[in-house]
Amino acid sequence: MNSMNQARLAAMYAAVLTLAALPMAARAQSSVTLYGVIDAGITYVSNTGGSHVVKFDDGVTYANRWGLMGTEDLGGGMKAVFKLESGFHLANGQISNGGSLFGRAAYVGLQSDWGTLTFGNQFDMTREMVYLYNVSAWASGYAINQGDFDRMNGDHLPNAVKFMSNTYAGFQFGGMYSFSNTPGDFHTGSAWSVGAQYQHGPFSIGTAYTQLNNPSGIYGFDPYNMIGVRSFFGRPTVSVDPATGAVTSLYADTPFPVDKQGAFGVGASYAIGNVTLMGAFTYTQIKAFGESEHMQVAEGGANWQVTPAMSLIGGYQYTHFDGHHWNQLSAGMHYLLSKRTDVYISGDWLSASQGVDAVIGYSFTPSSTTTQADVRIGMRHSF
Repeated sequence: MNSMNQARLAAMYAAVLTLAALPMAARAQSSVTLYGVIDAGITYVSNTGGSHVVKFDDGVTYANRWGLMGTEDLGGGMKAVFKLESGFHLANGQISNGGSLFGRAAYVGLQSDWGTLTFGNQFDMTREMVYLYNVSAWASGYAINQGDFDRMNGDHLPNAVKFMSNTYAGFQFGGMYSFSNTPGDFHTGSAWSVGAQYQHGPFSIGTAYTQLNNPSGIYGFDPYNMIGVRSFFGRPTVSVDPATGAVTSLYADTPFPVDKQGAFGVGASYAIGNVTLMGAFTYTQIKAFGESEHMQVAEGGANWQVTPAMSLIGGYQYTHFDGHHWNQLSAGMHYLLSKRTDVYISGDWLSASQGVDAVIGYSFTPSSTTTQADVRIGMRHSF
């Protein structure tokens, strides 16, 4: 073989080696992770529309989900990031979050030394900055704040542009705007959210404000099923069958027309050995028909890590709204069988004002009385 052919063969061989190495280099600079959580169990409820119930329920203490998230290193400290997360019901395999395939999260963005800028369906700042201090909900997944008026259940905003800073000396902040995507109406259906948090040693604190303009869809208002009141802004929320006494919500299919929902929240925690004390306060303004009503929620409790495998969580929650009040106690015990699997038992007891049909966390049919209680045994597996 002459020297020219040898040179050509060497060049071709080098090119093949280079091309073969490209996918490996791409894999080294990028990553995609498949993950998920599966939660299921049995729940007893003392009173739902006048009768007790024992039922299979899922996605309670941990919302059932599966997802994909990934990064690509773009160089110069810049990364492309994405996340697609779908919620589902284990009982029947149906999609949750209003039937959207990726209703829990669907975004793409850029990450740098300053922070992360993302576009899509994403958690609001109440979820990012204050949600973790909702000790009642950690004790029992049913124990979200009354009606989730204050968005402490971990809620999303669609069509959103969001910025989350990196953490500087324990401090982090963020903000986002959700577009209405309504032709000729920039305001109706839009939303925005801002928040910040700080952590130093065993102490942490977070605060956020989230505002929805004319909330609708999965965030629309159904006052009776949400908090058990039979009137809202002076208007009836139910119809009652005079023969049977059966109560039917007037806004189960068509939401109550709310102009504005503005939720402020602040929470803090402090760890003392194996015990973490937590508390939160929220103040929510609801505007409709030119009037305003306000909900205040205060809660406190603790998480005791008894052993590396077992934790006990308890919380008390007080709510005041439109002359009514609610008192709720929640407790839970979790036992880790492994790093990815645990079993738990939880319970709640709620007492409401006279004239209010108690309903725990917008989770059940309202009680026929001012009290409602539940007990649950379940398990969770993550992957």
